[in-house]
Amino acid sequence: MNHYKSQLLACDFLTVETLFLKTIYIFFFIEIGTRRIHIAGISDHPNGHWVAQQARNFGWLLQERDTNFVCLIRDNDSKYTNSFDTVFQSYGINIICTPFKAPNANSFAERWVKTLRVECLDNLLIVNESHLRRVLAEYVEYYNSRRPHQGLNQQTPLPSSPPEPSGLIHRRKILGGMISDYFRVQEDAVIPMS
Repeated sequence: MNHYKSQLLACDFLTVETLFLKTIYIFFFIEIGTRRIHIAGISDHPNGHWVAQQARNFGWLLQERDTNFVCLIRDNDSKYTNSFDTVFQSYGINIICTPFKAPNANSFAERWVKTLRVECLDNLLIVNESHLRRVLAEYVEYYNSRRPHQGLNQQTPLPSSPPEPSGLIHRRKILGGMISDYFRVQEDAVIPMS
């Protein structure tokens, strides 16, 4: 499997209950090889047409990046219509449907859902869709560019420069201080504020 990870994508939905008991769906893609997350869309009423449009939007992103994905792993949700599959097949990406009631068949997506819940969503009261968008944007940026991953030998999904070997240690607050990101800077460097 390790040899083919760079050629695999997965997608899935997760739900979030707001403070006012409204259910919001998050549709995301994960690149298996790098663990990079892409939030495709957020909606309170996703349907087949909406999901197909999110697939087209994501397909354009893939086209701009000149990727070499061969397979997309998805479950058998009725929101994945023929239009959704056709978008990826037009890019030469085969669709792999997981067996019914087998979440471990899409384990990378399921693991990301758990990480998002434990590190972020379980610690916040989400007020509305706009609030959820802001929280996800900040968390996913941190997850993709700053959070080390054991499965990637403590690297981040997006390549970054190696840490400074010496210097002062600073703290960057993520999500208002709910997550702390520690990093070194040279004494004469300008510290980015966030």
